[in-house]
Amino acid sequence: MKILDRYILKSFFTTFATVFVILFFIFILQGIWLFIAELAGKDLDAWLIAKFLLFYSPKMIPLVLPLSILLAAIMTFGSFAENYEFAAMKSSGISLGRAMKWLTVFICGLSIVAFFFANNVIPKAEYKFINLRKNIIQRKPAMAIVEGQFNAIGSFNIKVDKKSGENGEILSDITIHKRTPGAANATIIRSKSGLLKSNEASNLLKLELFDGYYYEEVAAKTQLERMKQPFAKSSFSKQIMNIDLTVLNKTEDQIGEIANTNTMLNVSELNYTIDSLENGYKQERENVQSNILQRNSNIGSQRTFKVIDAVANKKNIKKDSIPENLLGIVKDEDKKRVLDIAVNSITSSDYLIENGKNALQERIKGINNHWLALYDKFVIAYACVLMFFIGAPLGAIIRKGGVGLPIVCAVIIFIIFHFANTFGKKLAQENGITPFFGAWMSSFILTPLAVFLTYRATNDIGLMINFDWITAPFQRLFSPKAAKVVAETLTDIDTN
Repeated sequence: MKILDRYILKSFFTTFATVFVILFFIFILQGIWLFIAELAGKDLDAWLIAKFLLFYSPKMIPLVLPLSILLAAIMTFGSFAENYEFAAMKSSGISLGRAMKWLTVFICGLSIVAFFFANNVIPKAEYKFINLRKNIIQRKPAMAIVEGQFNAIGSFNIKVDKKSGENGEILSDITIHKRTPGAANATIIRSKSGLLKSNEASNLLKLELFDGYYYEEVAAKTQLERMKQPFAKSSFSKQIMNIDLTVLNKTEDQIGEIANTNTMLNVSELNYTIDSLENGYKQERENVQSNILQRNSNIGSQRTFKVIDAVANKKNIKKDSIPENLLGIVKDEDKKRVLDIAVNSITSSDYLIENGKNALQERIKGINNHWLALYDKFVIAYACVLMFFIGAPLGAIIRKGGVGLPIVCAVIIFIIFHFANTFGKKLAQENGITPFFGAWMSSFILTPLAVFLTYRATNDIGLMINFDWITAPFQRLFSPKAAKVVAETLTDIDTN
């Protein structure tokens, strides 16, 4: 390796490392902000918080790494062009492509490392991260409750004035509001003290209440009774409540998903899981089809045609022949019965079809999510190369280093990349497009830009694009000679 190649590699790597550390720190701060409600005021030790952030940080690499490569490439090559170092290279017969040779090798190697990182490290970190969140609540159940405010846990709103004990499991002055969906009456529980217990093998939080009261509004039947606001009251010396903590183990983007294990699998595991899910989808589709056909042939149609057959036999109508007006052979007093049976049969079939359709759509979403997770491991590797071949030529063209214009250009390009990537994934999850196109949409959009910039930078063309084919007709139209002809035409019109 020549001295010039080492100089270019050193300049790029120094800038890349600095940018990567800064961006990684920013994205980690964003993660802390997202989970601040789970970390703040929960009496967690520093080591537990460090593990929480350690297992969360690997999922930031697919965002930080391409942006760092893009920004470092623009800043490095922009600095070379701004300081006329590229001019010195070109005068010595070294082209831009030759200057990028060893950096291209480095970026290709980095993309391979990124693929193995996404395939091996991120799935394990995601698995440990999800289990750590679950274990934190199970080992320290008091972290689910903050002093002095109402905490929504499942169908309960719980407020405690004070927590004590080694892990905050002893509670004082407890107020509980029980939420019942669809019910107008409210239930309030007051207790002087309580004790939290949990089991690591279960998602249930056991809350023992001591020396308290139980208030419940009574549903009144008349307006007069409602004005009296009746309620039932009872006291207890000890009461045990079980609270489901499953909802606390889900992030906002995981709520409503069928399978959130796709990010915890590598390529081989995803291939095996996708094959199983597709076989399950085919079996489910066949079951839905057979159920619909069987229901239509056995329920409504049989009962309807029994009535029609009975009438047809009385009127000596052949069963093999189909009258033009099938309902016309039925007596007037039997028509309502036949129509009711038909309506009920259609309603039941429509309900069965809708449920089957929803079940199949949910299975398709699960399959698409696993396909997206599979393609993402390859997209991150390609994104490293893509961002380098956008940033390096762009830096050579704009001829600006530092943190001014390069940051603006990098942010604009990365926003386009991230928006296209997010939009494509969301569209693919809803089965609007194929998962392959959804995962690679951002790459398909920016690859022509990388080819365009690389071509123009290596040929010293710059970014000046010829728009003469658009402006030439207007220039001819508004030339002095054309303007004179238009003025003379308008004068003749006014004279006449």
